[in-house]
Amino acid sequence: MADYQFTVVIERDEDGMYVVSVPALPGCHTQGGSREEALENIREAIRLYIDALRDLGEPIPVEVGLEKVRVVA
Repeated sequence: MADYQFTVVIERDEDGMYVVSVPALPGCHTQGGSREEALENIREAIRLYIDALRDLGEPIPVEVGLEKVRVVA
């Protein structure tokens, strides 16, 4: 077992659900009725994603960095 950290993006959809995605893991996303539930769900989704990559012999992506960009428009 290894310890991984990934940036997640949390958004609210039109129904008020929390939708979470992992930019470094394409297609890895989930949702929840609360922020806590959504974060718990994404942890499980990430574990399953990593397990699938290992089963396929694929490398586990590593994030290079995270930047926030401010834009006045």
